[in-house]
Order: sequence, then C-alpha cells, then structure tokens
Amino acid sequence: MDLPLTAAVASHLEVLTDAGSTNEILSERARESRSMSHLSVLLTDNQTAGHGRLGRSWTAAPGASLAVSVLLRRLPQPDARGWIPLAAGVAMADAIAEQLPDHEVAVKWPNDVLVDGRKICGILAQATQDAVIVGTGVNTAMTESQLPVPTATSFAVLGVEADADELLASYLRALDELVADLAAAGDAVSSGLHAAASGRCATIGLGVRVSLPGDSVLVGTATALDADGRLLVLAGGAERPISAGDVVHVRPA
Repeated sequence: MDLPLTAAVASHLEVLTDAGSTNEILSERARESRSMSHLSVLLTDNQTAGHGRLGRSWTAAPGASLAVSVLLRRLPQPDARGWIPLAAGVAMADAIAEQLPDHEVAVKWPNDVLVDGRKICGILAQATQDAVIVGTGVNTAMTESQLPVPTATSFAVLGVEADADELLASYLRALDELVADLAAAGDAVSSGLHAAASGRCATIGLGVRVSLPGDSVLVGTATALDADGRLLVLAGGAERPISAGDVVHVRPA
C-alpha cells in the first residue's frame, strides 16, 4: 500500500499485511518503547480480530476496509480527554466528506461516522498509562453483500473508489490539530471542538433510545452536547446528560 501523503504527516507509519487488532498491537508497542512518538500510525486492510465499543467484534473481508490506529501522546488535561473520540469523529467525517461531496456526512454520538444516515466508520479510543490510542475502521471497498448490517455503507457501495492516502492524511492532520487546540485551550468550548462536533452531530435533534449501564433504557430526544461532550437527552420533561451507553436513532415513522 503506497501512502506517501500519510507518511508525510505521521511521525511513524507501519502498514501490516494483516493484523489481529491494530489498537492492541500499537498499544503494546507504545508500552514497550517511548520511541513510538506522537502521531505514530499502524494500519492494515485485513484486520482479523478487531473490536469496537462494548466488546463487540469487528471483522471484514480482506481488502474491504481500513483499520487504522493512531498514537496520541500530546494530550489535553485528563478532564478534557473524553473529547478525543469526538475529535476523531469530526476529523474523519471531514476527511470522508472531502471525497463524498454529494452526500451528507455526520457523526453519530459518540463514535460513528455516517454517510446519508448509514455507518461507514467506527471509532474506538483506548487510554494507556501515558497515551491514547485512537482506532478507526473505515469501509472502503466493501460490497453490498459484505456489509455487516443493513444500516452500514461503504465508499464502494456509494460508487466511489476511496483515495486511502488522501483520506488518511486529511484525517491525521485534522485529528492532530483538534487535539492540539484542545490541549492548548484547556476545554472544548474555547478550542472550538464543541462547536465543530455539535455541527457534525447527526444525533442532536433526533429521538433516541439509549441502553444504559445496568440494563436500563432511556427514550427521549437528543438536544445538545454539553461542555464535557456528554449527550443531553430530554426525557420526561428533564434533560439528562449521558456519558456512556449504546444509542439508537429513532426516526419518525
């Protein structure tokens, strides 16, 4: 895989023919060596044991998608790090939108990128002792029959051949800038990330069903993101901040 634009942005780039989980491999290498610097990137188009939020497995046919993990060492203060998955979502949504200008590209809170309401990318951020690993899985060449669920999509299904090099380079530049601005400003409102994420968030304004820890379910309307990146859901006449949970968009019949 020839990625000169990506190599020019990443501090270190490694492309694997196949990998179990790029997040796990990069996390292990980051623990073993401090020489793995900020914006080191590990990727493959054949991830065999990937996983997403809530322990869900993530697999795809060889060559059908990109699994990309990025090492972040220049971090904001701990109380602002919950914004990193949303920063990654905004960065990837912007990069995808550059190649799909005729489609609606948005972020589903907290960690999916949607095209025309269908998932094209998932994001999983994992903290280590002194770093954060941001993993993304992007459906590039996946055919209709390979889609894992009817609510998924891919560049190929949309009739577009993804330029992986341009996509990744744009994503890395934007992610690095958003996290750097967050670290410098100290909070997402001052850095502009809150406004950027709110503007890209498809969840705001929709009816939602949220499966919460402890097997409870909250049904209401998503109204906004708060200053901590939590989703505000109006239910029973009161707004409730949601920091974790599985969100399903409930569209009018």
